[in-house]
Amino acid sequence: MVSKQQVLRLVDLGHGYSEIGRLLGIPAGQAYLVATGIPADGGDTVTGRQRQRPGMLPSHSQRLVNPREMNPTHSDRVHEWVRTRAMRDRGPDASSR
Repeated sequence: MVSKQQVLRLVDLGHGYSEIGRLLGIPAGQAYLVATGIPADGGDTVTGRQRQRPGMLPSHSQRLVNPREMNPTHSDRVHEWVRTRAMRDRGPDASSR
C-alpha cells in the first residue's frame, strides 16, 4: 500500500504525479489523492486552507484522472494501406493509364 509520505517524498524530489504513479504502480489521480486527501477530479470544493496542503497543485488536477485523448491526424501505415488499396482497385493495368 502506497503511503502519503512516499508520494510527498517523490513530490519533494521534483517528480510529477504522472511519474509518481508510474513509479509506485498506481494511477496519477490516486497518487494525488493519497498525497493531498483531495480527489483530483475536481468534484469537491477546495477551501483556502486545503490549498495549503503539501503536494497540492495550483490548478489542473483534473488532467490526472482524465488525461487528454490522443487523436492522431496522420498515420504512415494508414496512408500506405490506402495507396496499396487504391492501386489494387484500379486493376492490373493501372500503371499504363
